Amino acid sequence: MSCTECNNFFCEGADKAPQRSLFNALGMTKEEMQRPLVGIVSSYNEIVPGHMNIDKIVEAVKMGVAMAGGTPVMFPAIAVCDGIAMGHDGMRYSLVTRDLIADSTECMALAHHFDALVMIPNCDKNVPGLLMAAARVNVPTIFVSGGPMLAGHVKGNKTSLSSMFEAVGAYTAGTISADDLDEFENKACPTCGSCSGMYTANSMNCLTEAIGMGLKGNGTIPAVYSERIQLAKRAGMQVMELLKKNIRPRDIMTESAFINALTVDMALGCSTNTMLHIPAIANECGIELNLDIANEISARTPNLCHLAPAGHTYMEDLNEAGGVYAVMNELAKKNLLNTDLITVTGKTVAENIAGCVNTHPDVIRTIDNPYSETGGIAVLKGNLAPEGSVVKRSAVAPEMLTHTGPAKVFDCEEDAQAAILGGKIVKGDVVVIRYEGPKGGPGMREMLNPTSAIMGMGLGSDVALITDGRFSGASRGAAIGHVSPEAAVGGNIGIVRDGDMITVDIPNYTLTLNISDEELAKRKAEFTPKKKELKGYLKRYANLVTSGASGAVLKNTLD
Repeated sequence: MSCTECNNFFCEGADKAPQRSLFNALGMTKEEMQRPLVGIVSSYNEIVPGHMNIDKIVEAVKMGVAMAGGTPVMFPAIAVCDGIAMGHDGMRYSLVTRDLIADSTECMALAHHFDALVMIPNCDKNVPGLLMAAARVNVPTIFVSGGPMLAGHVKGNKTSLSSMFEAVGAYTAGTISADDLDEFENKACPTCGSCSGMYTANSMNCLTEAIGMGLKGNGTIPAVYSERIQLAKRAGMQVMELLKKNIRPRDIMTESAFINALTVDMALGCSTNTMLHIPAIANECGIELNLDIANEISARTPNLCHLAPAGHTYMEDLNEAGGVYAVMNELAKKNLLNTDLITVTGKTVAENIAGCVNTHPDVIRTIDNPYSETGGIAVLKGNLAPEGSVVKRSAVAPEMLTHTGPAKVFDCEEDAQAAILGGKIVKGDVVVIRYEGPKGGPGMREMLNPTSAIMGMGLGSDVALITDGRFSGASRGAAIGHVSPEAAVGGNIGIVRDGDMITVDIPNYTLTLNISDEELAKRKAEFTPKKKELKGYLKRYANLVTSGASGAVLKNTLD
């Protein structure tokens, strides 16, 4: 293989001899130096269940790269387990890692002049963070995730992490025993992998397929299946084909590809966090996506799946039914996707999904028999959220699609959680949690504990929750997040008072604080947002982060 063919920046020339001496120090042979240098970005660690198997994925990818004539070199990416971080200050460090992951991967990839990259994420922020980095670095890149967890089993029923969180509320309400809670604790999460419902991690891994950056099965093949290892080997081999053909992330991640991803998002009923991550990834590609586009896509896209927490099917069931490609094939029957787009397979979307049959219409509804004619996510606007807010419509009880009730207002998650578990929230209430936005949190914590407590205590069909924070993909119910502008920057959520009537109208996409314009103006004139004393990375993040309505991306310049 000549140096022209190998693409390795360092393989010849006297001026590159110092670098080659350092490759010698790594134990590389001359033959390895004469092959393309492929960075394997590993999110492996020993604290995140979704990442504990990634060392095996890495080895399989490296074998695939080597078999196809490349030299694989691994370097790490950090990862936070949202479930372990949930409900305490640790959750402030979840969303913020998305940008750390993107920044550090950019640094490593460009500092070492890799010819191609294989990204191996799994959990919530690693997928979007690495997709952002892929767009920035823009060398041939492919993704292969660690795969989803198998569902747990409690008393003959499949369960997941959302079941576990809701069991805490049920125990507090006295509807299950301590022994029942212990059984959930020991059986809800039975294997490694990203938690088994259509939560944020699995949503983003599925959308990686939909956008064209992952191979078939990337989002759905369970972590413990040997098929996942085979997929990793194929990804390692395929990145060499991408290098040979010079197919790069920005060739794949076009505006039309993002529209495809959002369409699949609506059909699958993905996590509301995709409304933060897809715009942020698009931003790195020089493409602006705002929240308004979500309702346009939702209006024409039927919701075909009700995976947990919206229903009682899980990622393993979606995989058996044909996976993401089967969902895309259903959507293509009504021309809802652009199928001419190139993907990491080297083929078009149309070629990828041809013959991908939906084998379980009870898991993936057919295009003519959807759960609803509109998609799984809705964006609500109104005087309470002038820039927008987000709700997972597919996980809302029908009777809560419209709701008016009195506000119970809290300035942090902990106070709201204590009130819910203390029986201070009653049927009809609208729980308002503020100062949890990107700047105000900072870090836009997920409110899985409060939503799970509401559901577990039997209030899911009677109580709404509104926040400038966000929700885990495991949340269900009338949970409206990303309220923008947030309280910390003077948003109207900051002027809500206990007892104010609030109307949630999901079919009409509105979120309304029922006070007069005059009263609204008076309160705003008197309002001074609360400030928090911050230090370290959170202080820097709070200074740079933008609105949740724009994906909570970081500004490139200081004001």
